[in-house]
Amino acid sequence: MSKIKVLAVAPYEAMKTTIERLGKSRPDIELTVRVADLSYGKELLQRLIEDDSYDVIISRGGTAQLIEEITDVPVVEISLSVYDILRAIKLAENYKERYAIMGFPNITGSAYMLCDLLQYQVDIFTVHSAGQVRPQLEKLKKQGYQMVVCDVISHREAKALGLNAILITSGAESIEDAFNLAVKISKNQVEVRRENAFLKNVLKSAAEYTVIFGPEGNVYFSTWDKQNETNVFDPLRREIPNLRTAESYKVFRSIQNTLFSIVGSLQTYDDQPYAVFHFTQSQIPITPGKYGIRYASKKEARDQFVNSFYSIPGILGDLAESVEKISQSPFPVMITGETGTGKELIALLLYIRSALDTNPLIIIDCRQLTDKGWAYLTNHYSSPLNDSRNTIYFHSIDALGPEKSRQLLSCILDTNLHRRNRLIFSCVSKRDAVLPPEGQEIVKQLSCLTVCVPPLRERVHELPTLSSIYLSALNVELGKQLIGFEPKAMEMFMQYDWPQNYTQFGRLTAELAVLTNTPYITSNAVASLLDKECASVQCHVPAGTGVGLDLDRPLDEIVRDVIKKALAKNQGNQSQTAKQLQISRTTLWRYLKE
Repeated sequence: MSKIKVLAVAPYEAMKTTIERLGKSRPDIELTVRVADLSYGKELLQRLIEDDSYDVIISRGGTAQLIEEITDVPVVEISLSVYDILRAIKLAENYKERYAIMGFPNITGSAYMLCDLLQYQVDIFTVHSAGQVRPQLEKLKKQGYQMVVCDVISHREAKALGLNAILITSGAESIEDAFNLAVKISKNQVEVRRENAFLKNVLKSAAEYTVIFGPEGNVYFSTWDKQNETNVFDPLRREIPNLRTAESYKVFRSIQNTLFSIVGSLQTYDDQPYAVFHFTQSQIPITPGKYGIRYASKKEARDQFVNSFYSIPGILGDLAESVEKISQSPFPVMITGETGTGKELIALLLYIRSALDTNPLIIIDCRQLTDKGWAYLTNHYSSPLNDSRNTIYFHSIDALGPEKSRQLLSCILDTNLHRRNRLIFSCVSKRDAVLPPEGQEIVKQLSCLTVCVPPLRERVHELPTLSSIYLSALNVELGKQLIGFEPKAMEMFMQYDWPQNYTQFGRLTAELAVLTNTPYITSNAVASLLDKECASVQCHVPAGTGVGLDLDRPLDEIVRDVIKKALAKNQGNQSQTAKQLQISRTTLWRYLKE
């Protein structure tokens, strides 16, 4: 028997990887995998499955139900097993704050059963449509919930609302069951669906956009998914006569001040001529990047932030509220912090949440600014400093040096640059958190608002929570089911000095996640990785612990570090920490506030 043609629509990238891996061991199916979820809507999902030669489609949850509404092809749902839900609940146990389980009945029904059997005290909420998801999440947030264990659409909406979320992922056994049912359905199917050869042939060479006009000049089919359709379709319609006289047709046309490459042809369907246009938008940037100067749109800035470690809710901690308020202000901002604290990501966040987010973000990386770049910046007529109503981010202003820093400050003041644009600066501060003179002068002269990103060593008592949240994200990305760290492994993490801060924490946690094949990250794995790290990164490692104290500092700093490490070991319990160190809670409080 010939192979069964199966289309799998995975709601997230890691499931795609798992489906492809399992599909390789199935000689009875010909598998195509795409990534899409319920947020795509009917139109985009229709385009995703428009090759109607598939014998069966498999998907999960609400996406599977929506696909059933728009196609005659049989749809098999990848179920969520009780074991899948249990894995997510076990991962959530590491979370210290209030959380709930939320989802459609196929999730919450099993969750109720599990919680009854295991005597877990977890709040469970059921939604019955995609439209109920966001209102329910907003209600949970107002009630004080910090995290939800949920499905794909709830996972995305929760992150958009600033809630932490653990995605319930489907295990291999659920996908195998779906494959078996898909093959069974296909073998029993006796009717052969009619293929639409016309659209299939038309879209074989589809470019970025495709528009098809019928015999009367009406739009028969279009993949244009933006606004201003009339301004796009009318110029294409005027090209139809040219198709009848040309064997092949390709032109460049400017539509709405954007250059497009257009390829046209005539296709016959039901003995009628149809005009088919494939056109691709030119990707010419606003101004070519040069010498450490580059431009970014809101979408590019958001994509960079969302794909970073720092986008995980809770990572910013107490800093989140002040960043939100400062982003709405027009005043210049100075972002300070040690290496690896994510200053550039804070700058991106200030931009995408500001009133100027529809105008470009201009990033001037002072570390890469050459002499030519400096001359272009300060003397050229097309310099971004001559424009207005943009956000200009001076990355690592301390790298300019005293002379160029004075020149830049003079240029800003003389041209009112800080009043014509939103200015953001970042500056690397040393371990003592003191700004270099260049940064201090800019703050003083421009009356900058300041954002000081704390080093990770001041938040080590939060590492269990941060690790749990990040491992949840890595589980989705890597297709794993990690539950957490062994107690000794987490203790070693909390004792480490973290000289490269959040960047180093994200990198090491990701490496451990990739290398770990057991449910828990072991202390041996952490010890081995920290030993390797200390061979290449300056850190302080006392015997037997992996973390030490830098004694080449004032006594008060050493005492504060000892108190912070003890506080972290006691899970933030100040009374227990004071008792362990044999000091009063007043003394402990005074050192923590200094």
